[in-house]
Amino acid sequence: MQEKLWDTETAQRYDTPGTGMFAPAVLGPTVDRLARLAGEGAALEFAVGTGRVAVPLAERGVSVTGIELSRPMVRQLRTKADETKIPVVFGDMATTTAPGTYSLVYLVYNTISNLLTQAEQVACFRNAARHLEPGGRFVVELWVPELRSLPPGRTATVWQSDPGYIGMDTYDVLDQQVVSHHFHFDDETTQARLFRSPHRYIWPAELDLMAQLAGFERETRHADWEGTPFTADARSHVSVYRLPAAS
Repeated sequence: MQEKLWDTETAQRYDTPGTGMFAPAVLGPTVDRLARLAGEGAALEFAVGTGRVAVPLAERGVSVTGIELSRPMVRQLRTKADETKIPVVFGDMATTTAPGTYSLVYLVYNTISNLLTQAEQVACFRNAARHLEPGGRFVVELWVPELRSLPPGRTATVWQSDPGYIGMDTYDVLDQQVVSHHFHFDDETTQARLFRSPHRYIWPAELDLMAQLAGFERETRHADWEGTPFTADARSHVSVYRLPAAS
């Protein structure tokens, strides 16, 4: 399902230089934090996509490798960086192995929720641990499920409403499934372009337990890449997990 979702049309529309996910205010702190966490070591990005984060991180001098399921997304990446700069292994992030070991593995922008079962999400943590050297870190950026916004009997919540865009999630609270609906439109037409993506939402405490099952300890959790304290009102978090150092 995920491979079909991230097709050629989606890949070509994904990059929005200077705006949205690619805005300097969003991308700058992300790359700054990851570069500090990688230190002198190499980094591995699960679901590297079109290289939104990997390309500027590599430009900072970090050796970056990617794992990616979608070949159209990698073709878009190749318009910005070749195989020698950012090598990519094709496959899913729960089971695919990249060569070498790393000081940092990271997953950004809610990507772990693209794995639709708890078992796959636990396998993703174990795959991260498999790639890391002792003392290495796994970083996950993830949204906090907005179930408090759902009144009794309702299954949907609008989480963003801007000129030309509406974002809405529909929830299945029994199986922890959510479908994100992205409506794009303009003032000149009555038609809207819809993109939908399925996810399995994860509570922060559940994510911590997944980490423990893979041998990690949580090192930090913040509300964003700039280090804002995580509170009960935070809509997302950046969680850093670390493997024990070698004895």
